[in-house]
Amino acid sequence: MSFPVALIACVVVGFLLGSIPFGYFAGRLKGIDIRGHGSGNIGATNVIRVCGKGIGIPVFILDMIKGLVPSLLPQWLVGGQGVGTTVMSGAAVAAGFAAVLGHMFTPWLGFKGGKGVATAAGVLLGIAPVPMLVALAAWLACFFAFKYVSLASIAAAVAVPVTMSVQMARTGRWNAVLLGFGIVLGALVVVRHRSNIRRLIAGTENRAGQKKT
Repeated sequence: MSFPVALIACVVVGFLLGSIPFGYFAGRLKGIDIRGHGSGNIGATNVIRVCGKGIGIPVFILDMIKGLVPSLLPQWLVGGQGVGTTVMSGAAVAAGFAAVLGHMFTPWLGFKGGKGVATAAGVLLGIAPVPMLVALAAWLACFFAFKYVSLASIAAAVAVPVTMSVQMARTGRWNAVLLGFGIVLGALVVVRHRSNIRRLIAGTENRAGQKKT
C-alpha cells in the first residue's frame, strides 16, 4: 500500500472509529438515552455519574482505545517503507486527530458527541506518552485538590503542549507537527469545556460525587 493511500485510509478509519458512541450504547444497556440525563454528554464522565463506575470505566477505556489504535495505524501500515520521522509523525497526528473529531462530532448522533478527553488521551499514549503521563498527573492532582472533573480535564489539556515544549527544548529536537497537534488538541478540549468554565466561574459546576442539579 502506497503512503498516500495508507494516510487517507488511516484518517478515514480514525474518524469512523472515533465516532463510535460507546457512552450512548452504555446508556442504552441501562435502558436510557444518556443524552437526556446528567450533563447530557455521551462521554465517560457523564456515564459514570448516571450509570455508575461499572459501566462508565469500560466506556472510558474504550474511548481511549479508539484514539490509541488510529495513532498507531500508520506505523503498522507503512512503518517499513522508509518514511521519514516527521512524515510518520504527521500521519499519526492526522489519524489520531481524526479520531478525536469523530468522538466530538459523531455523525451517528447528529454530529454531537463527547468532549474528547479520553480519546485524546489514547492518541497521546500512542504518539507522545511522556506528555500524556504528565497530563494524567495534572488531572489527578487537580481532581483530588478541587473535585471538579472539568477543571482537571482543562488542566490536563494545558499540560500537554507545555510538557511537549519543555521536553523538546531540553533535547533540542523540535517537532513542529507534534507540538502543533498538542496546542490544537489542548485548545479544542478547553473550548469543548466552555460551558463548564462558565459554571466554574459562576460557582454552579458540580463536584465529583455531587448529584446533577
